[in-house]
Amino acid sequence: MPARGGSANSFIRMGIISTGRSAIGEIRNKQAGLISIVVPVYNEEPVITEFDRRLSAVRQQFASPSEVIYVNDGSNDATLALLVKLRTADPTIGIVDLSRNFGKEVALTAGLDHSSGDLVVIIDADLQDPPELIPELIRRWRTENADVVYGQRVSRANESRTRKFAAYAFYRVIHLLADRLIPIDTGDFRLLSRRAVDALSQLREHHRFMKGLFAWIGYHQVSMLYERDARFAGHGKWNYWRLWNFSLEGVTSFTITPLKIATYVGLFVALVSITYGGYIFGRTVLVGNPVPGYPSLLVAILFLGGVQLISLGVIGEYLGRMFNEVKHRPLYLVNQWEPPMHARASASEAQNR
Repeated sequence: MPARGGSANSFIRMGIISTGRSAIGEIRNKQAGLISIVVPVYNEEPVITEFDRRLSAVRQQFASPSEVIYVNDGSNDATLALLVKLRTADPTIGIVDLSRNFGKEVALTAGLDHSSGDLVVIIDADLQDPPELIPELIRRWRTENADVVYGQRVSRANESRTRKFAAYAFYRVIHLLADRLIPIDTGDFRLLSRRAVDALSQLREHHRFMKGLFAWIGYHQVSMLYERDARFAGHGKWNYWRLWNFSLEGVTSFTITPLKIATYVGLFVALVSITYGGYIFGRTVLVGNPVPGYPSLLVAILFLGGVQLISLGVIGEYLGRMFNEVKHRPLYLVNQWEPPMHARASASEAQNR
C-alpha cells in the first residue's frame, strides 16, 4: 500500500552501515518462517484499534505465518482492555503486561524477549511508522541478505520546527560522538533476524538506548528510507524534558566523550590560569601592580566554579549509571503473559513429548 504522498518505493533506497556480510555457511534460506511483530504500547487507547486493523490487513499479505506481541507498558487507560478484546478475536496476538511503566526501551526489550519468530519487526502503535511498509522490510531482508533493516526517516509530518530541529541536531550529535556507529534519523521501526535478536538478548544493561544497541551488534544492516506520517490520534508521550533526558541517556550510554571534554576544558583552564599567573607575577616584579578589582575576581571565581560543577555533573552521570548497573535488578517484571495461541500449542506439544 502506498504511503501518504506517493508510492512506497519512490522514497525507499538502500544504505549500508556495516559492510561485513554473513559467512557463506550461514547464508539463510530466504523463506521467512514465523514473523513476530513487537508493538510497545503506553496509553494508546485512541489508536490501538485502527493500528491493529491496518496491521491485520498487512499480515494477510505474508506468505509466512505471523504473530503480534503487544507489550503493555503500565498503561492507565483502556489500552489493556482493548488488547484483550483484540486477542479474543485474533489468537495469534500475544500480550505482555508489565507490572508498571518501565519506559519504552525496556518495553521493547520485553517484546523481543517474548518473541519467537525467525524475523522480528519492531513498530510503534501510533501509526507514524506505516505498517504497510513491513513487506518492504521483509523484501530488503530477503534481497540484501541483511540481519537488520532499519527505517530511516526522510520527513516528519505535522511536527513543529523546534521539534524537527531538536531531532535533527540530536541524531547528528550522537552520530558524531559515537564514532558514526548510530545512523542518523533512525528510530525503532526495523526488522531483525533471529540471530540479531539473540545477540540483543545478551545485552542486559539497565540504561538502555535501543537505537545504539541495534547498531552495536553489527552484522549486515541496511536502511530503508520512508516518509513518517503524522500521529493518527492521541498525543505523543515525549515532551522536551523527556527528550532531553533521553538524549543524555544516548550520549552517556555509547561514548565517554563528555568525560574527555571535561578533562580538556580543565586542562585548558589550568594552562590559561598558569599563563595569566605568570603574567601577573612578572608585571608585579617589573612595574608593580595595583590591587585588582573586585568584579574581575568575582567573574574568575564564578567561571572556575561553573567549570568544576559541570565536570562533577558529567562524572556523576556516569557514576550514577554504574550504581544502577551493580544492583543487578531485573530489567522488568511481568504482571501477565498471554502468548499467541500457536505458541501455547507448541509449548503443550513440547511438554507431551
